[in-house]
Amino acid sequence: MVLKKLFVWRSSCTCCNIFREKFLHVQKRHLHLSGVLETNEATFKKVLIANRGEIACRIIRTAKKMGIKTVAVYSVADSQAKHVKMADEAVFIGPSSAIESYLNVDKILEAVRKTNADAVHPGYGFLSENREFVKILESENVVFIGPTADAICRMGDKLESKRTALAAGVNVIPGCDRIVKDLHQCVRISRDIGYPVMIKASAGGGGKGMRVARNDQEAREGFLLASQEAKSGFGDDRLLIEKYVEDPRHIEIQILADTHGNVIYLNERECSIQRRNQKVIEEAPSVFLDKTTRRAMGVQSISLCKKLKYFSAGTIEFLIDKHKNFYFLEMNTRLQVEHPVTECTTGIDLVEQMFRIAKGHPLNISQEDIGINGWAIETRIYAEDPYKSFGLPSIGRLHEYKEPHHIPGVRCDSGVEEGSKISMYYDPLISKLICHGENRQEAIEKSIKALDSYVIRGITHNIPLLRDILMQDQYKKGSLSTSFLPEVYPEGFKGLNLQEKEKHKLVGVGCVLFAANQVRSRNFLNIFEFKKRSKVLQNWDLHVILGDEVFQVDVSDCNGRFVCKVDENVFNIDKSNINFAKPILELNINGEINIFQILSKNVTGVFELIFYGNNYKLKILSQKAVKYFSLIPKKTNNYKANKIKSPMSGLVKSVLCSEGDSVLDGQELCVLEAMKMQNLIVAPSSGKIKELNIEVGDKVSAGDVLIQLE
Repeated sequence: MVLKKLFVWRSSCTCCNIFREKFLHVQKRHLHLSGVLETNEATFKKVLIANRGEIACRIIRTAKKMGIKTVAVYSVADSQAKHVKMADEAVFIGPSSAIESYLNVDKILEAVRKTNADAVHPGYGFLSENREFVKILESENVVFIGPTADAICRMGDKLESKRTALAAGVNVIPGCDRIVKDLHQCVRISRDIGYPVMIKASAGGGGKGMRVARNDQEAREGFLLASQEAKSGFGDDRLLIEKYVEDPRHIEIQILADTHGNVIYLNERECSIQRRNQKVIEEAPSVFLDKTTRRAMGVQSISLCKKLKYFSAGTIEFLIDKHKNFYFLEMNTRLQVEHPVTECTTGIDLVEQMFRIAKGHPLNISQEDIGINGWAIETRIYAEDPYKSFGLPSIGRLHEYKEPHHIPGVRCDSGVEEGSKISMYYDPLISKLICHGENRQEAIEKSIKALDSYVIRGITHNIPLLRDILMQDQYKKGSLSTSFLPEVYPEGFKGLNLQEKEKHKLVGVGCVLFAANQVRSRNFLNIFEFKKRSKVLQNWDLHVILGDEVFQVDVSDCNGRFVCKVDENVFNIDKSNINFAKPILELNINGEINIFQILSKNVTGVFELIFYGNNYKLKILSQKAVKYFSLIPKKTNNYKANKIKSPMSGLVKSVLCSEGDSVLDGQELCVLEAMKMQNLIVAPSSGKIKELNIEVGDKVSAGDVLIQLE
């Protein structure tokens, strides 16, 4: 090896010192982006996480990496929660209701004092934007890992935030600049602004307390539901109204600001796929933005932060129309749910930076350091039934749960594990699935594979909807807006409509599993008669029922593979990956890997499979059994339209009718709250209230009869 150049540093040489500083800066940045922490920095000794679920687990992971002790808090419902097990200490704070536990400032402060924590990280939601909580912590010399109470106050109030944004030179949406006092004023203001309008909580965020109204009736309903959600979620039922921007994109800018006046923006996140104003899929960067628009949004975001004298992590949310005109929506003075996609594309641990900033350290990264590394997509896995209004809550216990960590570039931020219970008291988020690729197409493909490989048993979840969205041509092209779901699914999500060849493949796999199960049973029993029969039992002539369709299928056992014929389609399926002990089957079919999940199988020949994210039940019969199957009595449908059943488990918040009342089709009857969302139950037809089985405060389960009509 020949040494071509030798650099000799001389402390007296100005050029050498400049070179050395640049070298150290590059080396420091490399170490930071590689996840190597600066161990010589002062940090907190013990941090209490005033939150629960996945975000508490997320914060604990970084705290452990930084050598910081952690304290978890928990309610009755969370006594066995994952975040409680992960933390160094845990403190019980009260009943399951969030108002009596995670939103109870006195209980949180008592836990802080009891554990001698020197700082509190609030995560998102709950007390993360409660200025009074921050003031009390400051008075007790406990560091709040977030911004000042003043910044939270000014940005937490939608009216004040718009005024501040205007003063900072940020584009804002037209609307009413005062609090809406009652239902009649709501209708009057909505008419003055001009429909459609957005009725939204003045405090809080995260899609809670927001309703779009296109006429007077929707304005009345929106006022009622939004105010109740706001009261329940934030303890503040004040509402305001602004013009609703039709079919916009929802794009937000992530910022970091320290206490020394340094502010940078970490590019954007596209959050346009939403249901009920809550984000479902996010990605970074946005396929829609160009460098000029990105920079303009970043510059305005920095301007707002400097006007506020803001520090910590924060997010400025914008609505942007098809002409790339963007308008300030709100500022979230906290960590966002979707922050991982920014971390994946910038290499920066936002929680670590929040700790550093709160400790008084200056930012160790500059605007020039911020690039865009590949593409990241986050799909939010919710405990919801996607076939009901894109997701009504589902509760229950996860009796089987496996995350797809085996796929490179996949990250799961979750607060659950096998055995965890999904409660009616909190947000229905199970986990956030983040997939990072070199480009958008690769990120989409990884997301689809990860969703197919995600094992969740015990509750209903929204993976079928998430996977279907990613497969839509409109999504693949990047043609997104906040109206994506109602545009693509105008009648709601009905599940995947399989193409003929894919349907035949599903049927073929079901028949192969049927045959493989018989072969396994024969080999296991190892009886003479079975051995004798094995010379003959190499072929199966099967009759398959899938929904309303019937298929005739031939299966042959050819040593290392099964050959399956469904109509004109022939499938060669490798036997080596057929393992009934595993929930996931990665089958080699005609040279391509296909992922299936086995939900159940029984001796009657019924196989339940998950294919392309959707559940399918196949009834598989031999030709001999077909003759007798038609003789079995069919189940009758005893459903009566006059019984109004609860579509979900929840809490009765209000009852708007009485026994004996005459009601009209579509009339509001009651309001149920589940997982912090208000759901209006209406009459399916005109009639008279015969029986009223609920009162305010009652807990109901999915399927319970709430009201009976004559």
